[in-house]
Amino acid sequence: MSPAALPAWRSLLYVPVNVEAYVAKAHRRGADAIILDLEDSIAVGDKCAARHLVPDAARRAGAGGADILVRINRPLELAVADIAAALGPDVYGFLLPKIDSASHLRLLAEVIDTREAELGLPSGHTRLVPMVETAAAFPRMHEIAAAHPRNVAMSLGGEDFALATESEPAPDVLLYPKQQVVIAARAAGILPIGLIGTVAEYQDTDAVREIARRSRRFGFAAGSGIHPMVVPALNEGFGPSADECASARRIVEAFAAAEKAGRGSVEVDGRMVDIPVVERARALLTRAERLAERHAVPS
Repeated sequence: MSPAALPAWRSLLYVPVNVEAYVAKAHRRGADAIILDLEDSIAVGDKCAARHLVPDAARRAGAGGADILVRINRPLELAVADIAAALGPDVYGFLLPKIDSASHLRLLAEVIDTREAELGLPSGHTRLVPMVETAAAFPRMHEIAAAHPRNVAMSLGGEDFALATESEPAPDVLLYPKQQVVIAARAAGILPIGLIGTVAEYQDTDAVREIARRSRRFGFAAGSGIHPMVVPALNEGFGPSADECASARRIVEAFAAAEKAGRGSVEVDGRMVDIPVVERARALLTRAERLAERHAVPS
């Protein structure tokens, strides 16, 4: 998938779809994406009623411009029912928990194909974010990431993955599998979503911001959280700063001048700049432009 077709995300906020107080305020939280949850935050006995709340919740939660995602359930019977009830024009895509293989993902994509056609939506309207959460899925991450053109991102569910591997969901334990998600997602041309660290202490926004910055250095594009307090810190940590953009512009401009003079490298701000450095600078500026366009206030 081309970078222009990928979503411009820094922050994804989980919202239980059956908690009206949270849904009503979701559009004011400043998150790039709202995840209406049908899985872990919904009691088993409430899942049927919860899925039918999605269409109205998606319309209201998306009023501020956020992309609306829905995290469905893993058991196939529940997943199919979730897709049938939740898929619609206001839902950008689905988070798919505990995807075990490319064939598993493609099976759910077939269900989505059928439902889109029934509703008269354009083919491909609904995007997918597979979640790697099992030991069986880990060695198949590259296949899962590239399994379908609907895929736009991938994440690793740390708690479930730690449970499946009988390990602790600590940052040092999860570092290796999370790095593999970055590599698999980038190889497939989609976004890696995740954090090298934990935002459990969401009131410490300085710490959350630093975790987001560190995660971005590792290659992650965005992070998710369950409390709205983390959203501004995620946006700042994953978003290019003004200083970074200014530096990137100097690099691009200086290299363009060097190329005209027949040189393949140039010194900028005391360091040597060549093609990889220039490409990173261009990518940063493109991301900054897309985020600016996304959050531009309509005149």
